[in-house]
Amino acid sequence: MTGYPILERKFTAGIDALSPDGSFSGHASLFDRVDLGRDRVRRGAFAASLAKRGVSGIRMLWQHDPAEPIGVWHSIEEDEDGLFVRGHLAPDAARSRDALALLRQGAIDGLSIGFKTARSRVDKSTGIRDLVEIDLWEISLVTFPMLPEARVTGLKGRRLPDGARLESVLRSAARQLRQSS
Repeated sequence: MTGYPILERKFTAGIDALSPDGSFSGHASLFDRVDLGRDRVRRGAFAASLAKRGVSGIRMLWQHDPAEPIGVWHSIEEDEDGLFVRGHLAPDAARSRDALALLRQGAIDGLSIGFKTARSRVDKSTGIRDLVEIDLWEISLVTFPMLPEARVTGLKGRRLPDGARLESVLRSAARQLRQSS
């Protein structure tokens, strides 16, 4: 992994829709919501990075592994809710076929951003870090999003089960991580 910078990661959103050919869309980040890491992405945080890199400069990875690109992004834009993405899994890549099968089964359903913080501020009274400007490098398909309520809501013709159990597991894991730090 030489040359790949150490990036922060935010597991913050889910996939809205998945087509049979591997095209999908969803929010990779949601504005103004505090995640399990006590971070909050502010509106406009991605603007400079998207202008600098463009959609072709942001990679689609599997679980944040730079050795495992799995597709391409067709559009990445800030909307009223957050960072909305549309992409397509590469049909000839083995890991992409695995990802598509897992998405269809509901075994994975999250998106996560890999970034460097360009500007942030911490609210001393709450300890929440506001991410004001983010240098976005990649967006990954992931197993566990950091923002539990930001889940996949449907896959082409079927509804997914309630995410309450997964939310409970994630909250418990986050508590254990905080206690061990």
